[in-house]
Amino acid sequence: MDALLQYESVEISFGERAVIHDVNFSLHPSEILGVVGESGSGKSTLLRAALGILGENGVVTRGNLIYQGKNIPDLSERAMRKIRGPEIGMIFQNAEGSLCPVRTIGDQIYESMVSHMRISRAQAREKALNLFEKLKFRDGERLWRSYPFEISGGMNQRVGIAIAMLMEPSVLLADEPTSALDVAIQRQVVCELLQMRELFGTAIILVTHDIGVVSAMADTILVLKDGKMMEYGEAKSVLQNPQNAYTRRLLSAVPRLRRA
Repeated sequence: MDALLQYESVEISFGERAVIHDVNFSLHPSEILGVVGESGSGKSTLLRAALGILGENGVVTRGNLIYQGKNIPDLSERAMRKIRGPEIGMIFQNAEGSLCPVRTIGDQIYESMVSHMRISRAQAREKALNLFEKLKFRDGERLWRSYPFEISGGMNQRVGIAIAMLMEPSVLLADEPTSALDVAIQRQVVCELLQMRELFGTAIILVTHDIGVVSAMADTILVLKDGKMMEYGEAKSVLQNPQNAYTRRLLSAVPRLRRA
């Protein structure tokens, strides 16, 4: 099976300082790749490179980052706008912070969809409410009319997942999607991400420092430290028989969520 997304000897630098060094991995359809490591290890930078949002000083200085045959660093901003959202979606660590506080959830969903496709407001609403129902959101109609400040942080995070998935991207990048949530909401978010994979066949890169979340979700695991790969392989093998001392320390430090 061909890879959807490949990192080939990728180095990423900010100014003259390299922060990601010689990273290699492949993401296949429906695969969930967990990227783990401590804060500052470069996990979020890896994700942002796939969307071309490293900022003014950030650049891929070596290697290739291939999405369906296209090298992302070589693409124009216009070409990237066609990929961001419809083909590669993203959930940020704090969904509430990425939503506009003075616009309703429905307005923001419609704006997001109409910027990438021809769709009426009624069609966008119907599609959103159908997904809300599949995700077992209570009172989708009320949610559509709500402002972000009128719902909980956990619900905002779940809405962020729904917004990212309404375009049915083939790849979903999830940057610490459970880190600010209590354990009960964490479990809901984990279940909803797994459900997205089932519904749409979405491949997911899950960035987290939480080994528990990775052990509940991932098919493969990449362990990152100071921008360097420590370990990469099948999740079961990495979790049960880690080869690297740093991986062993990470695994011993955190309790694990069980697979649903």
